[in-house]
Amino acid sequence: MTGSNSHITILTLNVNGLNVPIKRHRLANWIKSQDSSVCCIQEMHLMCKDAHRLKIKGWRKIYQAYRKQKKAGVAILLSDKTDFKPTKIKRDKEGHCIMVKGSIQQEELTILNIYAPNTGAPRFIKQVLRDLQRDLDSHTIIMGDFNTLLSVLHRSMRQNVNKDIQDLNSALQQADLIDIYRTLHPKSTEYTLFSPPRHTYSKIDHIIGSKELLSKCKRTEITTNCLSDHGAIKLELRIKKIHSKPYYYMETEQLAPE
Repeated sequence: MTGSNSHITILTLNVNGLNVPIKRHRLANWIKSQDSSVCCIQEMHLMCKDAHRLKIKGWRKIYQAYRKQKKAGVAILLSDKTDFKPTKIKRDKEGHCIMVKGSIQQEELTILNIYAPNTGAPRFIKQVLRDLQRDLDSHTIIMGDFNTLLSVLHRSMRQNVNKDIQDLNSALQQADLIDIYRTLHPKSTEYTLFSPPRHTYSKIDHIIGSKELLSKCKRTEITTNCLSDHGAIKLELRIKKIHSKPYYYMETEQLAPE
């Protein structure tokens, strides 16, 4: 039996460090102000022993990936108001990606949060796609700081994309994945990061999704925040409520190092 149409709001933001308490406080306030259901954050700079520091009232479901140093670090946070049941979690040991698969509001959804390294980002993302190819299905959303352009429109100073980016776009296409923001805003020149040394704006933060998921995308936009030099991206996803099964099984797994 189906219910009425609804939607969930998903955010992604590079927070540029959460070791200072005031930053964690501002993150909590910002997430709540966005009336969101899911939030993916990158570059937390927290270690495993600091896991308890990331706490937000009303957001008890937090899935994280760390490294031994105060570098990288990603997390997927879900509001207590969101009916989410995880079935599988995969994370790497370097704090660069985490995948959570399950059902949200009784609909299947796979969320992959990526913080790509500054060097070799397109190749890194391609490798993640290969490692997780059996898990990425028609219910997949990939978001985060890719540390790379995907299009010539993603930089204020126009220049052709290099071969690594072309290869990444080919890999996304072969996996039936599309740039949701660019598809919904084909001519937009909004960016997520400003580089003072180069005096250029760029869009290196992205939301990628399966082609089948596009019909559920209500709207997406780049938003400002007081936390980071990155802009956030917001996606509203249509959800049709249905009855869920009473039990679920969760599987966890560590991605093998490259």
